[in-house]
Formats: sequence, C-alpha cells, structure tokens
Amino acid sequence: MGFAVGMTGMGGGALLTPVMVLLFGVDPLAAVSSDLVVSLVMKPVGAGVHIRHGTVRGDIARWLCLGSVPAAFLGVLLLKAMGGDDAGTVLKRVLGGALLLAATAIVLRARRQRRAPSTAGTAVAPLRRPATAAVGVIGGLMVGLTSVGSGSLVIVMLLYVYPNLSPSALVGTDLVQAIPLVASAALGHALFGDVRIDLALPLLLGALPGVYLGARVSSRAHERLVRTALVVLLTGSGLKLVGAF
Repeated sequence: MGFAVGMTGMGGGALLTPVMVLLFGVDPLAAVSSDLVVSLVMKPVGAGVHIRHGTVRGDIARWLCLGSVPAAFLGVLLLKAMGGDDAGTVLKRVLGGALLLAATAIVLRARRQRRAPSTAGTAVAPLRRPATAAVGVIGGLMVGLTSVGSGSLVIVMLLYVYPNLSPSALVGTDLVQAIPLVASAALGHALFGDVRIDLALPLLLGALPGVYLGARVSSRAHERLVRTALVVLLTGSGLKLVGAF
C-alpha cells in the first residue's frame, strides 16, 4: 500500500480503508479516520522525494489547497451529520461508489496520458486558478467523507486541467497538496474522537518504507504496472462495498 502511494499518488484510502473494512471487520468510520492519520505521515515522505527531484508545481499545489483544506473539514462534518445506526452502512455505500469512481478515473487518466506529448514537464502548463481550486474542493470533500480522493481522484482531475504535465509532476504535485488536505480531514476526525491509534501505528510501520521506495521509482519511471493493479483492486473493493456481491 505504501509503495502504491509513493509511486502513483494513489492508493492510501482507496486500498487501505476497504482492506480494513472488508478483511478485518473494522468499523467504516474508524477505518476512514485511521487511514487519514496513516496518510498524513506517509504523504510527506513521498512528497519530499519529489521535491528533491524537482517534480512538483508549487503554484498548482497552493491553489489546490485553497479549495481542498476547508472542503475536507466540511466533508467530516457532513459525515458526522449522518449519525444514527445506519451511518456505517451509508458510509460503506459512499466509499464503494468513490472506489468505483476512482477506478474509472484511473483508466481515463491512462488514456489521456497516452495522448499527452512526450516532452511534458513541470513548468510548461500555465496556472489555471479557478479550475485548480475547484479540483481541490471536489477532492477535499471526498477525502473528508471517505478518505478516498487525495490521490486517486485529484490526480485524474489535474490531468484534465493540466494535460501537458508529466506523470511524475502530477504525482509530485498531488503528494504535496495532499499533506494539508489530509491534515484537515484527520483533524476533523480527531476532534470527534474517531481515530484509532492502535490501528494506525502498525500500519505505519509497513507503509513508510514502501512509500519512500515508491516515490523514488515514480520520480524516474512510469507507473503502468501499479496503475493496473490499482484498477483491479479498486473495482473489486468498490463492488463489494456497494453490495454487488
């Protein structure tokens, strides 16, 4: 899971949360909040590698945060407003839908990348402020609700706003903006007492080495193999959570 996050910017909430819910029977709300804590520690590791390799657009990251940080906190408030005994069931359905959307978005991203110029880089695309902030709002709201989206959805939307950015620049920029985004959502869950430290700490022990290695690979290579695996896992998990089987 850590390797997938570092290599593609995707996979934290999209993989870890459904694994906790489906395989280990963790309460969905506890899984979402604990995953956010794990992601909050993992994201800076991967982001640091990309910063050192110059594969980050700081101006894009700042405008993403302008929309994503308040939207993430709002997502947590909306999640708590569901309340009642059915909150866990509702969250499972929302999470499953988010995973299926993420899988579809990854496929669309791959098709878009094949059409992108091979000379794409970090500096060729002009900053598009309103569109970038809007991407942040959508991604932040989804992260606050499900912990899915800081990589899987945001990075795909970025690809359509900035089609000339290289894959490594997309991943690096996404990882940097995801730090304050995930922090906002994690803070919201922590204020409501939803975070399970006993879940988060063991997960971090395995995830940190993986995210560092994945980021090093991503800064130099294409992520096709991991992307394919993510699509399969996201689709299977999403269908299971929405009750398709």
